[in-house]
Amino acid sequence: MSVLVGPETRVVVQGITGHQGTLHTRGMLAFGTKVVSGVTPGKGGATVEGVPVFDSMEEAVDATHPNAACIFVPAPYARDALVETVDSGIPLAVVITEHIPFHDMLSMLYYARSRGTRIIGPNCPGIATPGGAKVGILPNVIFRPGRVGVVSRSGTLTYEMVNSVTEAGFGQSTCVGLGGDPVNGTTFVDALELFQKDPGTDVVVMVGEIGGVAEEEAAEFIEAHMDKPVVGYIAGRSAPQGKRMGHAGAIISRGRGTAESKVNALGRAGVRVAKFPYEVPKLVSEAVASLAARKP
Repeated sequence: MSVLVGPETRVVVQGITGHQGTLHTRGMLAFGTKVVSGVTPGKGGATVEGVPVFDSMEEAVDATHPNAACIFVPAPYARDALVETVDSGIPLAVVITEHIPFHDMLSMLYYARSRGTRIIGPNCPGIATPGGAKVGILPNVIFRPGRVGVVSRSGTLTYEMVNSVTEAGFGQSTCVGLGGDPVNGTTFVDALELFQKDPGTDVVVMVGEIGGVAEEEAAEFIEAHMDKPVVGYIAGRSAPQGKRMGHAGAIISRGRGTAESKVNALGRAGVRVAKFPYEVPKLVSEAVASLAARKP
């Protein structure tokens, strides 16, 4: 099983003829993803890596029937691209673009929800199910099929965690990169709920960072609703208060959003939180062993 994407996923790439769109379309195809079409206004009739390009989402949807969109459109135009995706009835939109204005995403988040489209991102690496599909920019070589779910706010830490889990001999059911902006289409709680329901996921690795209260909200959900073990890591333990560190959402304000508050909240929920990234595979191994010991 998988979360949100799998062998049935059919992807349309918005901004496919740009450098990043072309590069990562190639990567998605190499992963085994069914990339069925691309959209760039004025470039209709072209092909990219054998993928047909259309002038509009309406044309692409009518001709190729995608059920997921990957958006590489530059920030000033990303809102319009996302409106096209939602209006086309695409149920999943992965927004790779960074620097999208805050109010653009705030308005689009509620519009998308009202029309039944789930957004992942913005400013995210995307989502991948080994052996199924990848929508985004996650490196192909770090994945192997398995039963560990990964959800993360940080792009590069997502890669590190997936790779370390793979090197430890465990594969992934699905990896979800949420993105580091203050407004995200999919939250930790959303992803954890999906993993809890997924029969193909046994253990979840959750990678958070300073800023906001998403990790504390996740801790409340874990304590109340999850019976699968969760292993955590929180980045930014040494960040000074009031200074932004990396992501737009990674800022500590008035004592809220600190690494300590997040670690403590997760600990109270029964999550084993690694102090350093290299400790995560050991905690995953112990969680898997604990599950095995419970089985009759």
